[in-house]
Amino acid sequence: MAVSLDGRLVVALSSRALFDFEEENQLFEAQNDRAYMKLQLARLDVPARPGIAFPLVQKLLAFNQGDTPRVEVVLLSRNDPVSGLRAFRSAAHHGLQLERGMFTRGRPPFGYLDALGAHLFLSMNGDDVRAALDAGFPAARVMPLSKPASGSKVYEVRIAFDGDAVLFSDEAEQIFQRDGLPAFTRHEVESVARPLPPGPFKPLLAALHALQQSAGITLPIRLRTALVTARSAPAHERAIRTLMDWGLEVDEAMFLGGLDKARFLRAFAPDFFFDDQTGHVRSAARVRASSDAACAARSRSSSARSDSISAWSAARRVTDEIGSQ
Repeated sequence: MAVSLDGRLVVALSSRALFDFEEENQLFEAQNDRAYMKLQLARLDVPARPGIAFPLVQKLLAFNQGDTPRVEVVLLSRNDPVSGLRAFRSAAHHGLQLERGMFTRGRPPFGYLDALGAHLFLSMNGDDVRAALDAGFPAARVMPLSKPASGSKVYEVRIAFDGDAVLFSDEAEQIFQRDGLPAFTRHEVESVARPLPPGPFKPLLAALHALQQSAGITLPIRLRTALVTARSAPAHERAIRTLMDWGLEVDEAMFLGGLDKARFLRAFAPDFFFDDQTGHVRSAARVRASSDAACAARSRSSSARSDSISAWSAARRVTDEIGSQ
């Protein structure tokens, strides 16, 4: 009987998002894939340093305690299969239990997202991310604004989302851009009973919600989600009603009415924050006292104000003490 990933949160990411292959990637970007493969082979027994997405992956895999696999992390990379060997060996060295990977040697790998049933794709290649978004998959481009934070004893995965053009479509956002704030507010009040169309990251929120329900309270690792949006009352109500109509919940909601998101994100300290403006990501990273990271991805629908989805990561690592609590 074939193995199935049904019922799991499936995260696909490039080996370069998971590990620090920046030095090696300079050869790859220079169109010298043979030299790149030779270098990776020479370093086969040298574990790669953790990359930007490493802390998030480490924490998500902590949900796989007991007999129920809840999270599947898959390497999906433009690397060649030989370089894939080093990625898998590095994962084993760092205690990451990864079993699956696809390596396409320079070809776009996003075509395998559908076969995997992926809920999120993280990559440092902007073209791959845009193609994944166009195909209907939540995706973000990892942008290393700084290094991942060193280990801290945190036993909670925290994911934050912007609202319009991220969790929700950019329908209302376009009205704001075209006609201004009063027209936007009037439209949202008049449309309060009509759910917003889903945005590109609704499937990820749904998968995270299912993971919360599956994990319950028995595991030493928790998941907490937040909506962080520039909306304010009375436009807030349509956002909450939309989530209710979808049967989804967030643990926290911040309706900031245009206030800078950075300091509120510092208070929430998310592992990843998905926003449709890279500027918000960079601002959040500057405010953080600890090390941070960011991701950016082109959205399928773009408005005058934003043409990208971004994600900021507080990059807090899980220590070996998870599971011993």
